[in-house]
Amino acid sequence: MRVLILGGSSEASRLAARLAGEPAFAPILSLAGRTRNPAPPPIPYRIGGFGGPDGLAAYLRQERIDCLVDATHPFAERISANAEAAAAKTGTPLVVFTRPPWTPSSGDDWTECADAAGAAQAIGAEPRRVFLTVGRLQLPAFETAPQHEYLIRAIDPPRPAPNLPRRRLILARGPFGVQDEVQLMQAERIEIVVTKNSGGDATRAKLDAARALGVPVILIRRPPPSHGVAFHELDAIMDFLREVHHRASP
Repeated sequence: MRVLILGGSSEASRLAARLAGEPAFAPILSLAGRTRNPAPPPIPYRIGGFGGPDGLAAYLRQERIDCLVDATHPFAERISANAEAAAAKTGTPLVVFTRPPWTPSSGDDWTECADAAGAAQAIGAEPRRVFLTVGRLQLPAFETAPQHEYLIRAIDPPRPAPNLPRRRLILARGPFGVQDEVQLMQAERIEIVVTKNSGGDATRAKLDAARALGVPVILIRRPPPSHGVAFHELDAIMDFLREVHHRASP
């Protein structure tokens, strides 16, 4: 069974590794190409966009894809919408494989915002030292709040650089340890953390560190999932794919 995985997340990597050992499946991993030097997956892959929902639909037909898996980042709204539209156009089964969102624990001081613009305003008028981990595409929203000192962490350098006069950029890829995050926040005298509710374990440590230090957190709420069947566990999505394969088999 031919499976197209829309990737760029740790979930996509885990699914690709599992499918690589399943002879009943012929998976292809699609990467958007936004991260430089991605680790090569253990299955055939492509890099780059499709040209919108029509281009993705054409690819599904051309490659005779039997099932489409949206395993993109929880905030990759455009490609998820394109996947939903292309699946509807072609009648291709669509399944979503994503991590559950973070939920607060006792001692957390979280404020949720609908988007980056709201998060920038929620920091407040008084200058603060902000630990900002929202991804490159969301950084321009914080140009409306230039009074703060920003410690920006990203995987790749933002291009163009955000117009924030008081900023410092550090490049790093998770996973991060709680003690390392505590030390970083203490050394930088961080007063507030601003991040997206991406979920998962790789970057959760900053939230645990913030709780330990009594630092408030502003979380950008994740968009609602697409209308495909959604799974959070690898075994569950594998069971779904096997069922699709079983139904399609003569």
